[in-house]
Amino acid sequence: MKRALFLFLLISFASLAAQDTANITVKGHEVNNGVVIVSAQTVAEETSAEAPVKGHFDLQCNKGMPDCNIPAAGDYVLVRLPKNWGMYDCSNVDLYPAGSDPKAATKVGEYCLLTK
Repeated sequence: MKRALFLFLLISFASLAAQDTANITVKGHEVNNGVVIVSAQTVAEETSAEAPVKGHFDLQCNKGMPDCNIPAAGDYVLVRLPKNWGMYDCSNVDLYPAGSDPKAATKVGEYCLLTK
């Protein structure tokens, strides 16, 4: 029983450590019928195959939900959450301030990733 618990914890921590991250630039936002839509794009020099998203994309969240914030235009670190993590029924991502370590920084918000 202890081995099964140990293996479960090991796999859980491994999935957290394997989170995909990307440096992004938030271009702008709009609020439409209670949905916050954030327009963003990946930073130009980041074109690796491992990047969680490439090019232009939108981030959405429901206004009034916990961690649904409107980020100011600028640079951020995007972290794609593991499957079935987060509050939305899509690919969930967290935003952190640019240049910060997501493990130690305060989260800017949690969003649903919509690629174009």
